[in-house]
Amino acid sequence: MDAPLDPAAQQPAISNQPPETRLHVVCAEPSIANHFLAELRDVNVQKDSLRFRRNLQRLGEIIACRISAQLSYTPQTVRTPLGAAASQLLRDFPVLATVLRAGLPFHQGFLNYFDQSPSAFAAAYRIEGTAQVQVQLDYLSAPSLDERVLILADPMLATGSSLVQTYRAMLRFGMPRQVHIAAVIASPEGLAYVQREIPEATLWVAAVDDHLDAQAYIVPGLGDAGDLAFGSKI
Repeated sequence: MDAPLDPAAQQPAISNQPPETRLHVVCAEPSIANHFLAELRDVNVQKDSLRFRRNLQRLGEIIACRISAQLSYTPQTVRTPLGAAASQLLRDFPVLATVLRAGLPFHQGFLNYFDQSPSAFAAAYRIEGTAQVQVQLDYLSAPSLDERVLILADPMLATGSSLVQTYRAMLRFGMPRQVHIAAVIASPEGLAYVQREIPEATLWVAAVDDHLDAQAYIVPGLGDAGDLAFGSKI
């Protein structure tokens, strides 16, 4: 379903859960996710765009698995060649949303695991050369979000403006019952903004970096994820 962009958006209900309990930092503990993140940051490994995209995809898969533990399941008996096994089947596959273009490999990681999920896409980008960070949202396509679980994934959570603007625009497609926001690298400023503006969301990030620079880029970050994944733009 496509829709023309409309600045008016439905306001979501506020969660009573403390914000600090709704933030999960995946690389805070040792795991293979730390290795994938290190390769994403490494200026030498970054020269291989295929590996860069694959590492974004891998981190999407890891975070998808973490989020899956908070979803609802139905007990089911599955027949095997030798008998029956008690199982748990996912009750509803979440809607997977991302911001073009850097979000595509990260999104694919979620889609690899939630392989029956519908997808939503937004085209949002910074307007360069302005005194303050401004985000232009030109395109939005989504299925119904009413009473669905929504996972909104974007590799870099810098100011948080594009995520918040995208989420608010998506509410015209319905009110999700559960919202998860996923990023690879986040800034403290961006996290605080998203937690304030979308308090009902649970946030999942691989790492929280030091700060935003004067141009609102994450430091130390990894550079421009879209350019590293798909080539530089004019």
